[in-house]
Amino acid sequence: MKIQRSFAIWFSLLLFPLLLLASYLTAKGPQGGKKYVCLEPNPETMCNAATTCGSASAPCTVDVKRTAQAASVTPDIPNAKSNRPFCVKVGTTVTWKSSSKNTGFVLDFGPTSPFDQGTIIGGSDRSISAVAKNAGCHKFSAGACVSGTIYGMCGNADTEIVVISAGP
Repeated sequence: MKIQRSFAIWFSLLLFPLLLLASYLTAKGPQGGKKYVCLEPNPETMCNAATTCGSASAPCTVDVKRTAQAASVTPDIPNAKSNRPFCVKVGTTVTWKSSSKNTGFVLDFGPTSPFDQGTIIGGSDRSISAVAKNAGCHKFSAGACVSGTIYGMCGNADTEIVVISAGP
């Protein structure tokens, strides 16, 4: 009887709140409710003039910076928000750069990169250009570091790029 009572107390004080927290986080989804376009059945439907960067004849420039909280990936689209999915067409040259001084970055596309190279490494003194070749939706991780700082010098962010066919 005493064991059952102590188990009930232990469960109600420790395990139950943890179960509630786990169910809350699961219901909230990845990264605090962030919705991934690549998990949608047709991610290319989000591509329009307001979300497409560059073209086969005009390059797309993407700025990768270190912010106070994380990394920031922002394409040169009017009114673009950082770390939001964006689109490019197959054949578009994407130039990855950092407008922040003394900043280096690493972009990891995993095993399914939209470019011929997998990981892209560059910085404020070294822009990297790559041609989008593989159509589809690609999640990637961006890390940005500021040299010469000690505490919190690097940050990261996860975002997506949708590479769409150039069409007829």
